[in-house]
Amino acid sequence: MTKSLRALLIASTAATGMAFAGAASAETMKIGITQNNVGVDSYQTTYEKAFIEAADANADVETVVLDAGGDVARQIAQMEDLIQQEVDAIIIWPTNGEAVIPAVRKAHKAGIPVIVTNSNIAEQGFDFVKSFSGPDNITQGKRSAEIMCDKFKEMGIENEAQVVHITGQPGYTTAIERAKGFDDRLPEVCPNVTQIDKQPGDWNREKSQKVMEAFLVKYDDIDGVYSGDDNMGVGALNAAKAAGREGIIFVGATNFAVGYEAMERGEYWGSIYQSPVDDAKAALKTAVDVLNGEEIPFLNYFDTPKITQDNMAEFDKPVF
Repeated sequence: MTKSLRALLIASTAATGMAFAGAASAETMKIGITQNNVGVDSYQTTYEKAFIEAADANADVETVVLDAGGDVARQIAQMEDLIQQEVDAIIIWPTNGEAVIPAVRKAHKAGIPVIVTNSNIAEQGFDFVKSFSGPDNITQGKRSAEIMCDKFKEMGIENEAQVVHITGQPGYTTAIERAKGFDDRLPEVCPNVTQIDKQPGDWNREKSQKVMEAFLVKYDDIDGVYSGDDNMGVGALNAAKAAGREGIIFVGATNFAVGYEAMERGEYWGSIYQSPVDDAKAALKTAVDVLNGEEIPFLNYFDTPKITQDNMAEFDKPVF
């Protein structure tokens, strides 16, 4: 038995009737995870692989790894199943930041600590969560706006540029927060830039390509496209290339390999660098730290810096 687990069990025994919620009672910590939609993009696929590898490397951890497939009802059922299994902690990557709150509350009432990963739940559910582990999505949106504004200023079009915006999955906290960060920051740094339209791309490249095709038909003048991730951004780029529309500045958030490659080709300007491997390891570590009784911040962010054609040599190509 490890020193940390031994200390945890001693502490739990000593605190009669006050044992810390979800503490492992055996030599291993049983941690369940229900993910959003592993098949939707390579970020989530890479995250799951990294999570399993990190758990396998920790002899004190046993995991139950589930995927909701983007279905809120399925995720709620998976939460119920993990509660019935009496896991020691639950990690949830929410399909919908509001709809999952009753299930998170139920886990909390059962004494199981809940860690939210990658995309937070809505604020009214915060009382039922031990910690959020992931990126600061509002800051990411703000940084994307700064990237776009800086480029417009370099081009001398900051007083006339028009921008369209492709968001992620409706109701999904990451999509809401990145959009808010961008929408709030762009008028602060480039007050004369106009955002002329906004439509969801649902994190899907093909759907985002269709959204961009409609934008291109509707608007003769588009100077910039902001997409909630590079998967959608490259879909928009593909639509512009097919239509022969050149000179558009594409900025995303979460730099995918396809975005990095498009930056190398000079077709895509910038994004936000975020590692799914770091994301997965941080979530697992947060759950283990909670079960070991360690003090952790409620908002447990990891840094996600700006990446553009100008500084991309400083960053490794994403593996997803």
